[in-house]
This record gives sequence, structure tokens and C-alpha cells, in this order.
Amino acid sequence: MGMDDEVELEGPPAFTYGQKVMSRKHIRNDGTFPGKEIGEILIKKGEMGMVTSIGTFLQRFYIYGVDFYERGYVVGMKGKELDPVPEESPGRTEAEASHG
Repeated sequence: MGMDDEVELEGPPAFTYGQKVMSRKHIRNDGTFPGKEIGEILIKKGEMGMVTSIGTFLQRFYIYGVDFYERGYVVGMKGKELDPVPEESPGRTEAEASHG
């Protein structure tokens, strides 16, 4: 079974409601996003958003509705297109957290 043959629904979702996530790559309109041309970039690699819904596609994949709040778009994405954003520890600055 190849990577695209995997049935994600056999396990739990990789992300949860309200979880902060980051796009692993540029996301282009596949024709399902109204008001934008097909192929137009909707989300750039590294943009952060929040999981607001979890659905399924083709009875095989989880689709995460991600609110990219800085851009004002909610985009449906597969788990392989997302990375979790680590939560910062209270009392530590971002620079301290990145230096361990």
C-alpha cells in the first residue's frame, strides 16, 4: 500500500479542535475556494492557523478546517499538509524556548 493508499480513518485524528498548526507547504486553490482563481496560492508555507473543524474525505482521510486568522481564510487541509505548533511554556520567551 502506497502513501496515498493509507486509510487515516483507521486511527484517531492527528490534530484536535483548537490546536495551533502550521502549513508545511504552499496551498493553492483546487477550485473549491470561492472567489479565487484555480491555482492561486491561498496559504503560504509556514503560515499558522487554528483547527476549527475535523471532517473526512473519500472515507479515507481526515480533513482539517483550519482558520488562518491573519489571512482571514478557513481552508480544508490534509494532515500531511500540517505540522503542530509547539505550545510555549509559561514564563519563557520564544528565544529561550528555541535555545532549550
